[in-house]
Amino acid sequence: MTSTPHGRIRGVYVIVDPAACRLRPEDVARAALDGRASVIQWRDKRRDKGDQLADAQAIAGLCHDHDALFIVNDHADLAIAAGADGVHLGQHDLPIDAVRSIVGERMIVGVSTNNVDEARAAASRGADYVAVGAIFSTASKDATRPASLERLREIRASVRVPVVAIGGINASNIASVVESGADAAAVISAVCGAGDPGAAVRALASAFTT
Repeated sequence: MTSTPHGRIRGVYVIVDPAACRLRPEDVARAALDGRASVIQWRDKRRDKGDQLADAQAIAGLCHDHDALFIVNDHADLAIAAGADGVHLGQHDLPIDAVRSIVGERMIVGVSTNNVDEARAAASRGADYVAVGAIFSTASKDATRPASLERLREIRASVRVPVVAIGGINASNIASVVESGADAAAVISAVCGAGDPGAAVRALASAFTT
């Protein structure tokens, strides 16, 4: 865990969702980390939290072995129980100050946003990073609000915290996301749905080094 997370929210940010994985979630995470993923987020919308804990703990251990960050989606209590580095919140999850009262100041808190007003509000309330999307069309999440590369550039210019682009990002379009100012690119199907998640992450990570 780190008290200065800003510099570590960068590169390929893989969201491991069991519903999207071709392989076991733990195997996807291990391969993604071997492929140079910087952040793994655990997201399971189907199972109860108690049924998720063993998977989350296993992936947390892998992340810490690889000096990568482990983030849990939605659930502050699961994040604490799993030994995560942070928790990621949607617009309709608990507010940041309530989550801080649960997880403390050292845990990273990220927030999903769609526009400049939401991003500025999240940053002003203490978010360590903001996610912006959906940049491109995606089938990985229902009822997403569309954003754009231009929206991404506007938000990058409006906040001082790291900006994570999300939504339909893959090897064919990630360069445009990086060029638009994203510090990190969050992906689900491009890695979880790949036969070789490690190779998929390496291809995506190259956009951040060229």
